[in-house]
Amino acid sequence: MKHRIKGVLVKAIWFIGFIAIVLPTLIFFAGQLGFLTGKVPQDLGVKDGRLKPPSNTPNSVSSQAKLYPDHPLRGYADIAPFTFSGDGQAALKKLAGILRSMPKTVLVTETADYLYAQSTTPTLKFTDDVEFWLSPAENVIHVRSASRIGRKDFAANRTRVENIRAQFQQN
Repeated sequence: MKHRIKGVLVKAIWFIGFIAIVLPTLIFFAGQLGFLTGKVPQDLGVKDGRLKPPSNTPNSVSSQAKLYPDHPLRGYADIAPFTFSGDGQAALKKLAGILRSMPKTVLVTETADYLYAQSTTPTLKFTDDVEFWLSPAENVIHVRSASRIGRKDFAANRTRVENIRAQFQQN
């Protein structure tokens, strides 16, 4: 009986070890091969003075989260818009320069009042969509940053936006 229990324990330990090594390795290689990038959302941009609402999972931030009072993750997603003084178009151009200088980030769309960039995480190659909209009526630049896939982003989008804000506020 003892040999049987010992055999089961050894097999269980091997199985757990196998899962602990193989599963993370498979996920890592899936990311390296581009299987974790997700699809480009077709509903990005500004519609009626609003960026897309925050995600229904805790993996996005939006300076317009308050516009969606019944949204279940409004509190999680809420982040301040970018403030500036002077010319809004110059402020947006400054943001575009910051985005261009960021590693693993590609500025996809740049118009007079809107920026859209795709940012890729370093290890697993998740792609996040980052948008900025110059709102002349409010004299701010609204921001939305969201992961394409996954339920949680472990504050990656918030951290990215706050890092961009820190660079933006430097003269």
